[in-house]
Amino acid sequence: MSDGRTRAIPLEDISRIHLSDDSWSAVVVNDKTVDENHASLGYSVFGPGFVSDDLSHSVDELCFVVSGRGVIRLEDGEVEVKSQDGLFIPAKAWHTIVNASDEDLTMVFAFPWPDYPPTERRAAR
Repeated sequence: MSDGRTRAIPLEDISRIHLSDDSWSAVVVNDKTVDENHASLGYSVFGPGFVSDDLSHSVDELCFVVSGRGVIRLEDGEVEVKSQDGLFIPAKAWHTIVNASDEDLTMVFAFPWPDYPPTERRAAR
């Protein structure tokens, strides 16, 4: 028996947010794809050479590296990530995603927020 809200949401049905360096992101589960949703789940592909803006989200972020490797730059250092790593980024921590490899860095991300949360951005250092 289904509760009427449980569903599979195909990634190909979600609009992509195009980034630089052949990179993109999509928020797959949010309050637009599931009514009364209180959390979000997304998928990102960061191409070789990609460097994100510095980001600071209003809530904690969880990530899982599906494939590839990269670096998360923080204000006080760096965290190297690779395929099959989980990552916790606390709320308000400034972070930058860097893919200095020659392969895509693919990640799944989640927030305890019904969509992509309020986020501050600044040019990467």
